[in-house]
Amino acid sequence: MKKLIVLAVVAMFTTSLIAQTQVVLKNAVDSANYAYGMVMAANVKRQMGKDFNPALYEAAFKAALDEKPTVFQVDNANKIFSDYNRSAQTKALQAYKADQKKFLDSNKTRSGVVTTASGLQYEVLQKTTDQAAVSPKATDKVEVHYHGTLIDGTVFDSSVNRGEKISFGLNQVIRGWTEGLQRMKTGEKFRFFIPAELAYGDNPRAGGVIKPGAALIFDVELFRVNPN
Repeated sequence: MKKLIVLAVVAMFTTSLIAQTQVVLKNAVDSANYAYGMVMAANVKRQMGKDFNPALYEAAFKAALDEKPTVFQVDNANKIFSDYNRSAQTKALQAYKADQKKFLDSNKTRSGVVTTASGLQYEVLQKTTDQAAVSPKATDKVEVHYHGTLIDGTVFDSSVNRGEKISFGLNQVIRGWTEGLQRMKTGEKFRFFIPAELAYGDNPRAGGVIKPGAALIFDVELFRVNPN
């Protein structure tokens, strides 16, 4: 029954402990138990959220702790919880992708936003009047400043914040950049709204800040083009 106890504790928290208005911790063991409860509460929010049912949790927890008969065997319980987690993650990903699409669908209707055949969206923030300004080709190397955020404004990368311009081959970056920068000229600044299929797709990046299916927003200023 130990596996079932661990499974239940990792997924849930004991409501009786949380409900206490005052707790006296007499020693290190008491402190460890209280701290464990806090950790488990965080796991509940992450793993089950609004699906959490305190009554069912308490029934399973007490039965397993007292080594009394439970509805499921240990192996079945592990499988059921694993299946639930996979299903919940799939639903969360679908909802996240739907939010990304909703944003892009709305954004492309704004005045000044241009949508290309690939689905890339952009708007011009700064236009150049320099007759000598040039646009890069996909094989060129460019020097830029950029500021990257998620659609909720979360910054995941920014050469502007670091105070360092960056140079790279235009065919070595995400497709949204490769396409978008070819529409720019030196001295110009664009804002790109890049759908996931032109960015990182379902592959998370930036330590998980960029989630699977994330649309990305970049402010990019083009300084120099070095033909290869």
